[in-house]
Amino acid sequence: MGQARRKEKNPENRDSKSPEGNGAPAADAEAIVAWKKPEGLSRRGWVVLATILLAIQFPLIHYALFRGEPATTATVPYSQDFSDPSVVQRDFFSTGGHWRVVNGQLLSPGVKNNPLWLQAKLPRDVAVEFDVRSQSPEGDIKVELFGDGSDHASGYILIHGGWNNSLSIIARLDEHGAPLDALQRQARQVAEKNGGKGEGLVETGVFRQNTHMRVEARPYPVEIGRTYHWRIERRGSLLRWSIDGKPFMEFDDPLPLEGKGHDRFGFSSWEAQLFFDNLKIEPL
Repeated sequence: MGQARRKEKNPENRDSKSPEGNGAPAADAEAIVAWKKPEGLSRRGWVVLATILLAIQFPLIHYALFRGEPATTATVPYSQDFSDPSVVQRDFFSTGGHWRVVNGQLLSPGVKNNPLWLQAKLPRDVAVEFDVRSQSPEGDIKVELFGDGSDHASGYILIHGGWNNSLSIIARLDEHGAPLDALQRQARQVAEKNGGKGEGLVETGVFRQNTHMRVEARPYPVEIGRTYHWRIERRGSLLRWSIDGKPFMEFDDPLPLEGKGHDRFGFSSWEAQLFFDNLKIEPL
């Protein structure tokens, strides 16, 4: 029995020999061509591209630069049971989200931080009450208070059961801002460097008018389908929040957000489906 011949690996890669047998590469071998960077846009091309982008973004640019004070179509005291679906268009404003009344309740169908702002100016000291329930397992009930009537996170943000029902907060200008206890530790460190002079947040310069921060708590999570009654009050610098008649969280802001740009209330949500009802706002 003859011995099997060993098959050559990748026979196609064997050196090609010329018909003359002199070992020269075959005439049809492909030449290697160096990569050359394509030419960029001409000056005219960049002008055309910039013009197109400007035209697309013009409505947003115009809104950002020339928008005036938000409209006012309602006044405080204000109460609303959402029995009339047209109230969303009449008394509220939003830059996005399919806000609507369903069966006598205001539906926030996961609007990705596009609040529905009540078009009424809030007094400095005020009480806001309403009923709310979440139909989503992540909970994440959210409202905005003393904002500018247009932009998310322009005032205080109150969240019950955020971050997959693990955390509740009162945030100032940014729901992802630094925790209050972290700012307090920083203030103590600054005071130590200054020889123990003044440990206050404002005195040490740690807390300023544009400081983004939040107060955190991990109380009970949101129960899906359960209706909660919220009451939020501000008296002076103290913001108090109760749920179902029980104290929930509070924040004493050393530099309260108030006046023009900080005088509106808005319902909100991220991805959770929320139902709001029986809104009541009264001056204190």
